[in-house]
Amino acid sequence: MEIGFLIIGIVAGVMSGLFGIGGGIIMVPAMITIFGMNILNANATSLAAMLLPVGILGVITYYKAGFINIKESLLIAGGLLLGSYFGAELAVSVDEKLLSKLYAGFLFYVAVGYLDIPKLIRGNNKLEKEKIVITQEKQFPFWIFICLGIFAGVFAGMFGKGGGLIIVPMLIKFFRYDAKAASATSLAALQLPVGLPSVIVYAQNGYMNWLFAGLMALGIVFGVFFGTKLAIKLNATTFKKVYAVFLLGVAVYMVIKYV
Repeated sequence: MEIGFLIIGIVAGVMSGLFGIGGGIIMVPAMITIFGMNILNANATSLAAMLLPVGILGVITYYKAGFINIKESLLIAGGLLLGSYFGAELAVSVDEKLLSKLYAGFLFYVAVGYLDIPKLIRGNNKLEKEKIVITQEKQFPFWIFICLGIFAGVFAGMFGKGGGLIIVPMLIKFFRYDAKAASATSLAALQLPVGLPSVIVYAQNGYMNWLFAGLMALGIVFGVFFGTKLAIKLNATTFKKVYAVFLLGVAVYMVIKYV
């Protein structure tokens, strides 16, 4: 049984490195469907697995390639720390079905925008060149990034995810980040123990398995490294389309699970 949690961590790590997410979108469903955990225990164990800087190898790789905005990663991390507490409090006391459906709708909206069907039909993808963009045409005040972190932190605390599924699409859609830079900046923000407040809330309410969390954390360390390497090798257009398909898959899962 223990080896199963290690494998889940590796798979989650690959997805974290590739898409800048915390890995909870892989770990939580896997623990529920494969090992029969209830959602609150799965959320708690997933968040605990991401407390340590398990994605640091991926962050270093992204940083060397010039994709990370350190200042904005830290601001987002500060917001995540605050938001995760409120998310966990909501998770143990409030029905989450409506919020989950709204979340799925947001992912559908972003994913369809990334796929840009009319542009694919016209065949204009040749105009898009591989480039690194970690700054925006418009500079945003620091508190905007903190608010982004708080918003993502609430979702992270509620659903046992790192918050990257909110951070990455919003950095791309509204902050004009390149897809790789958004993933890198999100992954960097998630390396601080931003989920600690939510882990404490879950643990105080009796939801936690530290052994399973540790095994998954070990798997994430190795998985993130390979996922990051793969992400850097993909060209910008391909990366964006792959990420869109991933978001659609997550959105479908959320709708089916919480219908």
